[in-house]
Amino acid sequence: MRLPDVTALLRRRHLALGAALLVALLLAMLFHGVSRGDAQPSAAPPPVPVVTTRVEQRDVPHWRSGVGTVQSLQSTVLRPQVDGVLTEVLFEEGQKVRKGQLLARIDDRAIRAGLGGAQAALVRDRATLDAARSDLSRLQHLSSDQLVSRQMLEQQAATVQQLQATGRGNQAAVDAAQVQLSYTRIVAPMDGRIGLRQVDPGNLVRASDTQGLVTVQQTDPISVVFALPQDALPQLRQALAAGGAQVQALDREGGQLLAEGTLQVIDNQVDEASGTVRLRARFSNASDQLWPGQLVSVRVRTGQSTGALVLDAAAIQRGVQGSFVYRVVADGSVESLPVTVGEQDGGQVVVQGELRVGDVVVSDGQSRLRPGTVVAEAKPAAAPAAVRRGAAP
Repeated sequence: MRLPDVTALLRRRHLALGAALLVALLLAMLFHGVSRGDAQPSAAPPPVPVVTTRVEQRDVPHWRSGVGTVQSLQSTVLRPQVDGVLTEVLFEEGQKVRKGQLLARIDDRAIRAGLGGAQAALVRDRATLDAARSDLSRLQHLSSDQLVSRQMLEQQAATVQQLQATGRGNQAAVDAAQVQLSYTRIVAPMDGRIGLRQVDPGNLVRASDTQGLVTVQQTDPISVVFALPQDALPQLRQALAAGGAQVQALDREGGQLLAEGTLQVIDNQVDEASGTVRLRARFSNASDQLWPGQLVSVRVRTGQSTGALVLDAAAIQRGVQGSFVYRVVADGSVESLPVTVGEQDGGQVVVQGELRVGDVVVSDGQSRLRPGTVVAEAKPAAAPAAVRRGAAP
């Protein structure tokens, strides 16, 4: 049996391996050439659309905010001061009244009768007193001629004094009856607004009744009582000493201004439980924007930042290192700048840092930004054609 030629076998394997390597090399060169021919330079990403705002410089007031309750400066429950039948009601519920205006009457016939009797007794006693004084005068003349005894003179003088005392008592009775008669006319004790009537005409009312006839509340001017943290006390006292701090009353949501007034009183103690101090502000209320018992938002002006740098509050971003903004630089890209946030006035906020007046910062679209990102001002969305023409949608 012949053994295979080992040398020839090795030669054939070397030739096959070389051919495979040559084919692989040719394929690699061909693929590299195709790749080089098809490759295109990568395009730059498009600018990110954003909304921008500019840094401005102006005076910014300092405000402290709280929640308050509208309270009447004066509130009175009208109660009867004499017993009697309520004969007449001369007001409408909710009506505005003036001080001294007649509101109701109580039956006064019995009191007038008592007053008439007291006046008659006073007239009678005055006539008796006049007669006694005349007798005393005659006795004094006769006494000088020693025609009457000293005892008679002293008795007549005592009679005159007694009648004088009786007259003063009758005058007091007349005055008391006149006071009682005045109580049958119920008048408004101040300018204000009438509440809901509690008693109808024809009912018997008594001075001991606790319910009262009606309530009158002063509504112009009016006050708001509210509380602020005790750390605002130094600024509040300084503002009050300077003539009164400006106070604004707004609706519950804090959007609509209802009235403007001034701070009047700071309570004489801090509430230990809440760490707040109560305050009272006074407002003109001719248009009845404020109503007793109403809850309102309150803003008190405690100072002012002069010549401060301000921008839209929406431009402020919060990060791990603190607050920052994206400022647009000359090449259209953005850079991140740290800022210190101060007082806020409406939708704008005071900032400190490297910003300058006129700098352009991003106020919307920051979520897609990184330092170096190129941005472009977003165009406002066009209104629908029907809306532009004023037609109903």
